[in-house]
Amino acid sequence: MKKMIYFLLFITVLNSACKKVKTDDPITDPVSPSTELPAGAKDGVAFINNGTSAIVTLYAPGKTSVSLIGEFNNWSSSAGIMKKTSDGNYWWIQVDNLNPATEYAYQFLVNETLKVADPYCEKILDADNDKYIAVATYPNLKAYPTGKTSGIVSVMQANQPVYTWKNTSFTRPDKSNLVIYELLVRDFTSDHNYASTLAKLDYLSNLGINAIELMPVNEFEGNLSWGYNPSFYFAPDKYYGTKTALQNFIDECHGRGIAVIMDMVLNHSFGQSPMVQLYFDGKKPTSDSPWFNIDAKHPYNVGYDFNHESAATKYFAKNVMKFWMQQYKIDGFRFDLSKGFTQKVSADDASFAAYDAGRVAIWKEYNNYIKSIDPNNFYVILEHFADATEEKVLADEGMMLWNNMNYNMNEATMGWLGNSDFSWGFYAKHGFSKSDHLVGYIESHDEERLNFKNITYGNASGNYVIKANLPTSLKRQEMAATFMLSIPGPKMIWQFGELGYDISIDFNGRTGEKPIKWDYFTDVNRKALYDVYSKLIKLKKNNTIFNSTSSTYNLTGGIKYIKLTEAANTVFVVGNFDVVPQPANIDFGASGNWIDAFGSNVNLTSSTYTATLAPGEYHIFSKVALK
Repeated sequence: MKKMIYFLLFITVLNSACKKVKTDDPITDPVSPSTELPAGAKDGVAFINNGTSAIVTLYAPGKTSVSLIGEFNNWSSSAGIMKKTSDGNYWWIQVDNLNPATEYAYQFLVNETLKVADPYCEKILDADNDKYIAVATYPNLKAYPTGKTSGIVSVMQANQPVYTWKNTSFTRPDKSNLVIYELLVRDFTSDHNYASTLAKLDYLSNLGINAIELMPVNEFEGNLSWGYNPSFYFAPDKYYGTKTALQNFIDECHGRGIAVIMDMVLNHSFGQSPMVQLYFDGKKPTSDSPWFNIDAKHPYNVGYDFNHESAATKYFAKNVMKFWMQQYKIDGFRFDLSKGFTQKVSADDASFAAYDAGRVAIWKEYNNYIKSIDPNNFYVILEHFADATEEKVLADEGMMLWNNMNYNMNEATMGWLGNSDFSWGFYAKHGFSKSDHLVGYIESHDEERLNFKNITYGNASGNYVIKANLPTSLKRQEMAATFMLSIPGPKMIWQFGELGYDISIDFNGRTGEKPIKWDYFTDVNRKALYDVYSKLIKLKKNNTIFNSTSSTYNLTGGIKYIKLTEAANTVFVVGNFDVVPQPANIDFGASGNWIDAFGSNVNLTSSTYTATLAPGEYHIFSKVALK
C-alpha cells in the first residue's frame, strides 16, 4: 500500500481536481470574482438550470489559455475553451446538457500543457491511492477515468447525496469546561473510518470528554498521513469515508453533547495542490503566484509556504473556513502552525517567536471573520508558541492558545524532579486574564508518549521502580492526570493517553501508522487509569471550583500541590512525584474534616496537613464535598 512520506520538499507536480458546494453568501474581498462573470458564478462550480448546466470558474491570473476538459466533452480541450475576464484573473465556461444525478470527472488544461484539478472541489479521484480505499469505507466510489487523462481529477455533481441534520440546536460547551480528545481517525480503529469511530462514541462519552479534535480530514497527499500535507481544502479525504459519513459523525457527536473541532492547515500546502502547480517552476512556486512565497519565511515550514499577507490567500482561507463552518457545522478550528502566518523573515526560533504585529493583524482579521459567520462560542485554537506578549494580545481577542506541558510533566512522571515544575499550565503565568484562553495538555500528536518514557527511562529507588514496571508507571499517569485536569482552563487529551499508550511516537516512523490497542481497555491497570480520567473530567465539569480564579501552588519539589478556592470551598490537590516517601507539610487554612475524592477523609486538628506520602500517592481534598 502506498504510504505518505511527509517530505519537507515535494517537487513532483501531480494533477488534481475538485468541486465546490454552494455557500450562502459571497465573501467580499479585493479578489472577489469579476462582475464580468455570469450571474451566479463562483469559485469552482455553480450549478444552474436545475442542475442541467454548470458555470465552472478558475482564478488563474496571467495565464494565456485555460480549457475545461472532462467526461461531459470527452476530454476535448477545443470543446472546453474558457473565457477570460478583462482583468485577466478569472476564466469561466458554461457546460450544458448535464444529468444532475451523474458524477462528472473534470480538470483544467492550462496553457495547453498543465492539467490541474479544481482547487474548490469537494471530491477528487486519485489513480494511485483510491484503489486502497475499502468499499465499506467509501461505497460506490466512482472509477478513475483511466486512459482519458492523467493525474488527479475533480468530480462535480449537481444532486449530491444530502445529509439531513438531526441535532440542530446543539449548545457548545463553555471554553472553561472544555475537555478535548485529539483523535487521528487512521490510528483509532482498524477500519479507520467515521463509522467505526462512531461505534466508539460510548467509550468517549463514558470518559466524559465534551469535544473531539479531528486531525486533518480534508484531502492530503497519499492515504497514510497525519494530514498536515494538505492538497485540497474543500474535499474530505476519502480514506476516512464519504462527505455524509463525516456529517453524520459530527451530528451524532452533537447528539451526545460533544463538540467537533477540525485541525485546519493553512500555513502551507503540498505539491498536489493545483494552486501550487499553477505557478511552479518544478522546484519552487514562482514569483507570480497569487498565494505562495517562493521561499518559506520561517524555519519550521514544510511544503510550500502561503503568502499570508496576499489578498488572494486571505480570500481563499476565509472561503475554506466558511465552507466547513456552514457545510459541516464544525464547532471550532485548531489552526496548525499559526505562528507561521507571517511575511516576516525568520532565521531561527527566537526571531520567529518574537512579537510580530503583522501576524497579530492577520489573526485578528481571521478571528473577526469567523465571529461574523458564527458568533456562538466558536472555538479558535492556535498552535502558536510565540512571545507571551503576542499570545496575550490574541487571547484578549478571545482566541485560545495551545499550552504544552509535556516535557515538565513527563519529567515528573518519570520521577526526575530537576525540571518537573509544570506551573506553566496556569494562565496567570502567561499574563492572560482568563483561564478560558489556554488549552493545556500533557500529550498531543506531536510529543513522545508519557508512558513510553516512563517505562523506558523511569527512575527507581529500592522496590519502587517506574522503569519497565507497567502498574507503577500507570499510577504515575493517574497522578499526572489529576494535576493536569485540576488546573483551571480547557484541557486536551491525546487518544489512548487515558489508557497509558506506551508505544513510541517514532514507531514505524514519526508519522507512520501506530498499533491500535483496544486490548488495553481489558487490562485492569489501564482500565483503572481510564476510570481516574473519567472521574477527574466529571469533577472538572461538575464543580466550578476547577475554574477558580483564585489559585496557589507549589510544583517545584517531590511533594507538589495546587490550592483552589471558591466561596466556602477549598480544594487541595496533593501528590508525591518522588520515588521515595516524602513528608507533606501544607497549610490547608482550616482544621476539621477534609473530604478526599480519591481515598479516605482526613480530620485535621489544626490547619496544617501533615502526612508522609508514598511515592506516586495523590489526593484531592475539599472542604465541601465535590459533585
